Amino acid sequence: MSYVNGKEILPDNILEEIQKYFGGGLIYIPLPKDKRCKWGSRTAVKEELQLRNEKIRQRKREGCSIKELMEEFHLSYDSIKRIIYQKN
Repeated sequence: MSYVNGKEILPDNILEEIQKYFGGGLIYIPLPKDKRCKWGSRTAVKEELQLRNEKIRQRKREGCSIKELMEEFHLSYDSIKRIIYQKN
């Protein structure tokens, strides 16, 4: 996300109205709810995490201990436990 000067994109009357409430700082204007993307929809991260979590569950079924999984996947005890017992 890049910085844009309000003077460059907003009409004067809207800029003056915003300055009444918030002037001289940075402000984030979110997209409308119906325009937002779901988490992970723009990248493959969601799928990668699902594959990793399935691999963790498979390794647990094969007999790996939680401690071994913690070391292999560099996750905390609670994270491994949450993944193993997560209902799909």
